[in-house]
Amino acid sequence: MPISRRMVGTVFVGGALVLTVSALAYPAMLGVDNAANNQDRVIANTPYGPLTEADRDFVVKVRAAGLWEHPLGMASMQKGTTAAMKEAGEHLVVGHGRLDESCRKIAPELNITLPNQASPQQQQFVATVNSKTGKEFDATAVAIMRVTHGQIFPVIAKIRANTQNTLVRQLADQANDTVLDHITVLEKTGLVNFDANNFQQTTPPKLPREQLTPPPPQPGSPVLTLPIPKELEDLNTVSPAPAPSPSAG
Repeated sequence: MPISRRMVGTVFVGGALVLTVSALAYPAMLGVDNAANNQDRVIANTPYGPLTEADRDFVVKVRAAGLWEHPLGMASMQKGTTAAMKEAGEHLVVGHGRLDESCRKIAPELNITLPNQASPQQQQFVATVNSKTGKEFDATAVAIMRVTHGQIFPVIAKIRANTQNTLVRQLADQANDTVLDHITVLEKTGLVNFDANNFQQTTPPKLPREQLTPPPPQPGSPVLTLPIPKELEDLNTVSPAPAPSPSAG
């Protein structure tokens, strides 16, 4: 039986996923207890402009997003049951691969330590989606990823509006384009239940800090790279023009 948008919303709101839908709404700076309450504090004066707690958190958040969404993109390319789902996977892989390259370039310039693992919460997202098959895989992946992309969108706008650091500003520009592209291709699958999505975006669960923070990398460990498959290197990830949503099944 085909899964309708109403069914997707019921699964998403009523099941275990309600515990894990605030992927990027967390104080991501490693080892900084007061980051969430002192985001405007300047922590370094760099050749590219002052760097605030919020700026540093943002770079880490972008990195952490790639560490779980890149694997889900790869899984969607392989397990997605429709062409639209596989296309969404391609855009996730390429978009986060390119964002991650930018993070790895600017982190040494700004003296930012990048994680090599996603947060426990984000790792659970991946495990939850990968435990599904068929249309349930599609529905679960889209439900989680559309909510998390919607949550980070206003965060990017705030950073872009407020940062005085040119490297962080460039990353925010790139992240804005990438997230809008991902939102668009996820919606093209026809699996987004907007009522359920909006509820989850605006009422994220409160989870312990240790579930929301990526673990620090091991001393001396190389920075993990998120590869882009050679056949996708030229993929255009500029946000496509919106199209009418497919009717619910």
